[in-house]
Amino acid sequence: MIIIYQKFFSLESEKKARIINAALKEFARNGYSKASTNDIVKEAGISKGSLFNYFNSKRELYLFLLDYVVKIIEQIYAEVDWMEPDFFTRMRQLGEVKYKIYKKYPHAFNFIKTAAREDAAEVKPEINRIGKAIIAEGLERGYQNIDWSKFREDIDRERMIKIINWTMLGFAEEERDKVKSFEEVGTEVLKEADEYFSILRRCFYKKEEQ
Repeated sequence: MIIIYQKFFSLESEKKARIINAALKEFARNGYSKASTNDIVKEAGISKGSLFNYFNSKRELYLFLLDYVVKIIEQIYAEVDWMEPDFFTRMRQLGEVKYKIYKKYPHAFNFIKTAAREDAAEVKPEINRIGKAIIAEGLERGYQNIDWSKFREDIDRERMIKIINWTMLGFAEEERDKVKSFEEVGTEVLKEADEYFSILRRCFYKKEEQ
């Protein structure tokens, strides 16, 4: 079923942003089950009746936020040059774009971080569905238009891709878990990623391409 949040979208931009950020912060702090709509409306500066005039339930609000963060992630994909043929150059560019978006929407990524560990039955199936789709899309795009001639030919490509994926996804999770909020993320994460890119480049590129 497609839900259209017509009343919410008719609000002025500043008010919509207040409500979204208040809800993102509350769900990020307390998870779905313990999140308080009273605290959301208090921080947003609206009445509880108004909130449920825009969203029929707490679950509907949560699902709206999931859709909202997917659109933010799509902004990342939109800014990356997917025609860049060098894999590690492209990954470096992706990291820079992610960093910029993290700093612009920290509450959205705090929400994503908490959602990844959410176990409430009301929302978990949708979280899992969206999470798998995001990862799959990111990995698929990551290898489009890549110049495979730079890679070593004596290593099975499928295994090589798995090792690279495991390394970068593990690095991302480790860095995510180091901070309480994405507001704290600094440029050192880009320098650390460069170190991993350098190692992977030496492992998997032909010597003349390193």
